[in-house]
Amino acid sequence: MTTSTTEQTGTIPGSPARTLSGRDSAGASDLPWIEDTGKVAPNDARALSKLFLDRLQSLEEGTRDHQYARNTLIEMNLSLVRYAASRFRNRGGDDAEDIIQVGTIGLIKAIDRFDLSRDVEFATFAVPYIVGEIKRFFRDTTWAVHVPRRLQELRVDLAKAKEQLSAELDRDPTVKELAAHLDLSEEEIIEGLVAANGYSAGSLDTPSTETDSGNDQRSCADLIGEADPGMETVENLHTLAPLLEQLDDRERRIVQMRFGQELTQSQIGAELGVSQMHVSRLLARIVKQLRAGMSVEV
Repeated sequence: MTTSTTEQTGTIPGSPARTLSGRDSAGASDLPWIEDTGKVAPNDARALSKLFLDRLQSLEEGTRDHQYARNTLIEMNLSLVRYAASRFRNRGGDDAEDIIQVGTIGLIKAIDRFDLSRDVEFATFAVPYIVGEIKRFFRDTTWAVHVPRRLQELRVDLAKAKEQLSAELDRDPTVKELAAHLDLSEEEIIEGLVAANGYSAGSLDTPSTETDSGNDQRSCADLIGEADPGMETVENLHTLAPLLEQLDDRERRIVQMRFGQELTQSQIGAELGVSQMHVSRLLARIVKQLRAGMSVEV
């Protein structure tokens, strides 16, 4: 942004600021023009922020001066975002840039909602907004498996309770002790402990064990058994048995000859004294009936 007329100001010693003149919004002519917000010292930033916040409340939203004041406030106070984000550096992993971005959203909300009449420092007001946005980011994005917010918050309470009780008891607390400490039922504690497993997930390719030689490693996938195809056959037979009992004698005999003795339809027809076409229709009806019975969800 450039202006046609600028003049040096000595309002904030040491700050790279110039006042704006000839602006298009009434009352905005005394706003300092910040050449580089990154060069503004922290003490100067606090003083400038107070001035900009005061002028922002009298500027009409959508005007150039309002946009300039708001954007400059954001840029001058990004150090608050970096400070808040540093508290989560051990949890961010490769999401450091995302944390800064969501923290900036909290800063913007603080700027829009700040009221100078509250007689509180802007930094004191803004940091909770910034931290709140970052915590919401972790709550909504870092769980490997989505669980209800109630259980997400319970996980945090359980972690704190475990740490406190472990220090007092010199051992891991039991479910009963956790329930008494948090004034919850044991069922709720168990539900929270199970849900906590959904916070992070490991890869099946992660090495799980190491041999004595230290060379060969086995992944979790190597230790997980595979589905036995024979189990599905056993389950189908157990499901099919009561359905076969519902057939009449001739239908069961047809099934036994076709699928047990593996006779052809012509051979079954000769055995029963009926045509092959009739055997075909009977088999189609029987198989349809059995399939329908096996597909019913219990």
